[in-house]
Amino acid sequence: MGDSNTRYADIIIDISHEALDRVFQYRVPLSLWKEVRPGSRVFVPFGKGNRETEGYVVAIRPEADYEESKIKEILRVNTEGVSVESELIKVASFLKEQYGSTMIQALRTVLPVKAKMKPKEEVFITLSADIEAAQKLLAEWEQKHYVARARFLFLLIEKGRITKEEAVKGCNFPLKEIRRLAEQGIVKLESRIKYRNPFPELTKRSTGWPLNEEQQAVADNFQKDYDNGKRGTYLLYGVTGSGKTEVYLALIEQVLAKKKQVIVLIPEISLTYQTVRRFYERFGERIAVINSRMSKGEKSDACERIRAGEADVIIGARSALFAPTERLGLIIIDEEHDGAYKSDTSPKYHARETAVYRAGLCGASVVLGSATPSVEAYARALSGEYKLWTLKKRAGKAMLPTTQIIDLREEFKKGNRSIFSGELHKKIEERLAKKEQIMLFLNRRGFAGFVSCRACGQVIKCPHCDVTLTYHRNGKLRCHYCGYEETFIKQCPICKSSHVAAFGLGTEKVEAALHAEFPTARVLRMDMDTTRRKHAHEEMLAAFSKGEADILLGTQMIVKGHDYANVTLVGILAADLSLHEQDFRSGEKTFQLLCQAAGRAGRGDKRGDVIIQTYSPEHYSITTAAEHSYENFFKEEYTYRQLMGYPPCAHMLVILVQSGDESQSVIARLRIEKMIEQSQVGQEVPVQILTPGQASLSKLKDVYRQVLYLKHKDKETLLDLKRRLEPVLEKHPMFAGITIQFDFDPLSHY
Repeated sequence: MGDSNTRYADIIIDISHEALDRVFQYRVPLSLWKEVRPGSRVFVPFGKGNRETEGYVVAIRPEADYEESKIKEILRVNTEGVSVESELIKVASFLKEQYGSTMIQALRTVLPVKAKMKPKEEVFITLSADIEAAQKLLAEWEQKHYVARARFLFLLIEKGRITKEEAVKGCNFPLKEIRRLAEQGIVKLESRIKYRNPFPELTKRSTGWPLNEEQQAVADNFQKDYDNGKRGTYLLYGVTGSGKTEVYLALIEQVLAKKKQVIVLIPEISLTYQTVRRFYERFGERIAVINSRMSKGEKSDACERIRAGEADVIIGARSALFAPTERLGLIIIDEEHDGAYKSDTSPKYHARETAVYRAGLCGASVVLGSATPSVEAYARALSGEYKLWTLKKRAGKAMLPTTQIIDLREEFKKGNRSIFSGELHKKIEERLAKKEQIMLFLNRRGFAGFVSCRACGQVIKCPHCDVTLTYHRNGKLRCHYCGYEETFIKQCPICKSSHVAAFGLGTEKVEAALHAEFPTARVLRMDMDTTRRKHAHEEMLAAFSKGEADILLGTQMIVKGHDYANVTLVGILAADLSLHEQDFRSGEKTFQLLCQAAGRAGRGDKRGDVIIQTYSPEHYSITTAAEHSYENFFKEEYTYRQLMGYPPCAHMLVILVQSGDESQSVIARLRIEKMIEQSQVGQEVPVQILTPGQASLSKLKDVYRQVLYLKHKDKETLLDLKRRLEPVLEKHPMFAGITIQFDFDPLSHY
């Protein structure tokens, strides 16, 4: 159907409607070919009466989905300004193209279906009569001993405006009496929508902290660029505790002065309370918060306030990137290296790339901040694609902590079977005696159970891939990249010791050990089990901040961005767990976690100590983290990526094939593999197919998973391959009942 001279547009008529997947098809007249794009606002004849209706174009197609004679034509394009919906539809189109998903999935990501919540209303009372008449009336009421009336009128004259609650509950003055006064023209009642405030206890502070020389230089540089109309992407690389948040606050103030809005992304829900407090103190009710733990009503209110322009600073996790801002001037991504910025559901977009794209659409700048930037971002900053700002000093008089690496092989030789090395044990006792606080970080990342020798530290690896073998309960060691398998023998291949075991350690086990070895210590355990309840994060962190516990024990969630002046010791219990993940990024993740964890120590005026316990004391991720040297780490890691052809030196595309039938998933994967091989015949530099097979998580909720890893130096080559595959995978009957997902430059293995 159709020919090269015909184009069809999929159009959404009611963007607020629940049925985002209900699209209508219209023909694009030749005269509008250049103007009609995804995101365009157009007028179309709609329904039986061909009523002229506005809609949004979400896709352009060369073919019609049903009989051409029944398809109506677009009337014209609405050229009156770009609406935020148009912008977000363009972003959805970008997600579909770059990351592979259906347009409907992309639209649902950027235009979340809003649950229509009944807004709460607040009733205000103001004076109708002039002030002299009111004071005269007050004197009369006092004379007649109308106590409640007089109390009410006195408060109203003093404040000028009071709420219904203040009048009824505070003055003990009934609502029917207030209404009677309104009828007499003495007072006026007006209702206003009351937005739910998820942080009622916060208050605004008038001024921020003065910036130091380094911070001021960054703020001045940004101001100069912004005033000159220069919009770019900046990487703010500052050591832990260098005051990146103060810089963000200064940049936001500059952008707000231009009557623009700002989106601030933060990686974890656990960060929300502390971050929000800093922003609220500076900007008061001009902030709106969007996160997954908010109620539907709170979310709905936040979006309405943003849309109405009543909130200028939007703070939230990844999805806050799609806030309906009409005047977006700046996007800040704090801790830009964090894995939480990559979506784990389709479309598997990365917030960093998507933010740069959205900023480009509306003339905004992007600031990425981190003490341990991602290898991708730092490489772009060195190449000049991003502008690099560096903060080398800690804010105030705080010093970087002293770091000590403890070789657990030596502890084992000394006969120490405890979770805590001798040095860490001694330092915990010292801190408890001094009434200083301690954070213990358990690196549980990659908790797949790799196998290592406790005598010599050797980790059992795959002979065909540079990754560790994973222990399975059936007694097999398996490589999740190439499928190599061997039987688990309790003997080290290097030193022949029988002390070989699957490495695993849990927070509960550590908590029990703390109670046994330090019975007087007050311990707070923070992990997914203890923080399931709404506000549990905030309550725990607030309790620790007030000194209600001596030791805060936890996983990744305790190392991000928290600032406690009395923490002078950080113990990292198992640095190796993330180092031996089956992932080419494992070195980077380990370095980042260790630096972030170490950065929690000595942020006040007391010097901090960090103890890193490891079986791999010579690995560059651990030695460079102990030196607090990102530059040295980057040199080593970038060389490794170049050598192996991993991002950012090359690109990867993952195709995940899922089916409830195991053999069908295997057949579908083999067919796709064959199609790719055939498409590469005669190519000068063909796409490399890495050994395909079962995903490491080979079965999830009764669904079998097969995976293909594709690698090529040129991003566009992989995207082009994806574009050519998509229509076949979508429409060909041999892929019916098979779910296929794409992931571009994955942040973790499948």
